[in-house]
Amino acid sequence: MPKTTAPSRRTAVLAALIIAATAWLLDQATKRWVESTMTLGERIEAVPPVLHWQYHLNPGAAFSIGTDHTWIFTLIQFAVLCVTIWYARRLGGSWLWTVGLGGLAGGIAGNLTDRLFRPPSLVEAGFDQFGQGHVVDFIAVPNFAIFNIADSFIVCSIIGLCAMMLFGLNVDGSRETKKQTEQES
Repeated sequence: MPKTTAPSRRTAVLAALIIAATAWLLDQATKRWVESTMTLGERIEAVPPVLHWQYHLNPGAAFSIGTDHTWIFTLIQFAVLCVTIWYARRLGGSWLWTVGLGGLAGGIAGNLTDRLFRPPSLVEAGFDQFGQGHVVDFIAVPNFAIFNIADSFIVCSIIGLCAMMLFGLNVDGSRETKKQTEQES
């Protein structure tokens, strides 16, 4: 099996940007598809009985939590996106971190786009509705949740990033040794 080379900082940042843009485009395209082909609340069997398409507008966070405080989630998403971009500047040496940060940035940007530009947000109702746009969700797993492509990128990226941190792989591609961890304690 051929050994893969670690990406340079420039290559990693560019790859993360391409991954983020791809995640954002997939998310927005699928949401547009749902809006143009389904009516709100409509449910279509995709892979019965485990997967359905169901057009849902989510004014809150995961599992529709905090529907009265949507603007707070908008600010949190913006802050996390900024931190993700800041961390991406340190990329180089790890394809895993490149994919993880790119996927996370794209997923956050997808849902943040909904919060800022879908009704009843800033574009539709004026500044008093800033950041309160409803997120389009459509992937329904019975007895679990309804989510979208952006949510999938966010969750998968967070799981991957946590695993990398747990196993000592740093964002720059270096590895923490047990001695380094003990010395820092």
